[in-house]
Amino acid sequence: MRVVVAIIQPTKLSNVRDALRELDVEDMTICDAMGYGRQRGQSALFRGNEYKVDLLRKVVVEIMVHEDQLEHVIDAITRQALTGSAGQIGDGKIFVLPVADVIDIADDHPEYEPGW
Repeated sequence: MRVVVAIIQPTKLSNVRDALRELDVEDMTICDAMGYGRQRGQSALFRGNEYKVDLLRKVVVEIMVHEDQLEHVIDAITRQALTGSAGQIGDGKIFVLPVADVIDIADDHPEYEPGW
C-alpha cells in the first residue's frame, strides 16, 4: 500500500476527483492548505497599490492505493491538475509514501493486529 499526497490548485479539485472516481478510487481526504513553491507567492494590485501575497491557497488530496493502482492514480492526477497544455509553475506536487500499517479506530477487536 502507498499513500499518494497531491498538492493541487483548488480550481482543479473537481477534475481530479472525477478522474479518480473513474478509476474506482472513492476514499480520499481533502484539506485546504496555504503555501508556495518556486513561484514565491504572487504580486497583486489593490486600489493602485502593489502588494505581495506570500502564501497561496492550495488543496491537499490524500489517497491510499494498492501498488497495482499507483501508476494509474498518479497519471490521472497529473493529467487533471495541469493548467494549460504543458502546465505551469504552481500546478502542484505529488508525493508517494509507503504505508507501514493501518489501524481501524472503529474496529471491535481490542488487540492490535498489524496489516491491512
